[in-house]
Amino acid sequence: MIQEIFINEVPTSAYLHIPFCRRRCFYCDFPVSVVGDNKRGETSGAISRYVEVLCQEITITPNFGKPLETIFFGGGTPSLLSASQLQQIIDILNQYFGISPSAEISMEMDPGTFDLQHLESYHQSGVNRVSCGVQAFQETLLQVSGRSHNLTDTYSAIELIRQVNIPNFSLDLISGLPNQTLEMWQQSLEEAISLTPNHISIYDLTIEPGTAFGRYFQPGDKPLPSDETTVHMYRMAQKVLTHAGYEHYEISNYAKPGYQCRHNRVYWENRPYYAFGMGAASYIQGKRFTRPRQTQTYYDWVTAGAVINCEVTPPDEVFLDTLMVGLRLAEGLDLTNLQDKFGIKKIEETLKILQPYMQKDWIIIQDNKLKLTDPEGFLFSNVILSQLFAYL
Repeated sequence: MIQEIFINEVPTSAYLHIPFCRRRCFYCDFPVSVVGDNKRGETSGAISRYVEVLCQEITITPNFGKPLETIFFGGGTPSLLSASQLQQIIDILNQYFGISPSAEISMEMDPGTFDLQHLESYHQSGVNRVSCGVQAFQETLLQVSGRSHNLTDTYSAIELIRQVNIPNFSLDLISGLPNQTLEMWQQSLEEAISLTPNHISIYDLTIEPGTAFGRYFQPGDKPLPSDETTVHMYRMAQKVLTHAGYEHYEISNYAKPGYQCRHNRVYWENRPYYAFGMGAASYIQGKRFTRPRQTQTYYDWVTAGAVINCEVTPPDEVFLDTLMVGLRLAEGLDLTNLQDKFGIKKIEETLKILQPYMQKDWIIIQDNKLKLTDPEGFLFSNVILSQLFAYL
């Protein structure tokens, strides 16, 4: 019964991975290829070749019958695509899957990688939501992070977005960067608010093995801020942004009313979605599948028919996944829905595991919804989720 519910749910969202960057940021462990300072896709044969293979994957992927309601171009740096390359991809998606007239089409963009002409072309192709990777409003922090843009690029990018009148734009910020102080963080928050985005994403730096930061630093060591400081940064962001009228609707995300990211909610609600491109992970008919992370291996996989060869996710894993992503949302999880899908015994077992955290007021039941409290429950979400993972 549980498997049938999830296997039969039809995907209406698609993620497309564009794995090209002008340079690799020092904290990045995503599958990306560096194409230097080329700003436009048509200057890079590697990008043109990739787009062709990506479109080939789209054409041989089974269509489950419903048009796409959300599309997300992530990376990497999707704004390195030329206008014609983006149009080519969107045309193929529309031809093989259909795109709803009300679809949210999001695109990650880095300051300094697009101009007015290309942004206008992206918008004409259907892009109606832009996520701009600002990360910090201090030149020193941009440099220490290995970013390819500077503050002048940032303000120019925001001005271009305003000129084109993109109806929905988001800014990304990173806390916990080397040498970042509370004063710097507050300045970045206030500067972001002054630019009046509809949405702001706040990410805490994670030191990943194999990255430049992974070679330079050990978690908790200077010049990284202390754990106590990063906790203050999280609380500060919650206070400053909610005071400015942003809803803290997900652990790392804030939005003006009506501007939550529809595509990302698909992940947090554990709904199915298509994915295309090197390293992209899809969730279709109960199967979670990650494509090869190396370019040639991905090309070979597509040439061989793009076969998804993996097992259907077992019911216990589906339940755990539902908890782990759903508790990221401020609204939490509806207990009646959980009980209908997974049975009352699973819910009783889960509530028993969570009892110590309810006593700490990190997690609550309100209006029949299980939810983390803000900010303390969100702050300790990893502790709570790791316990759920260990027991379930």
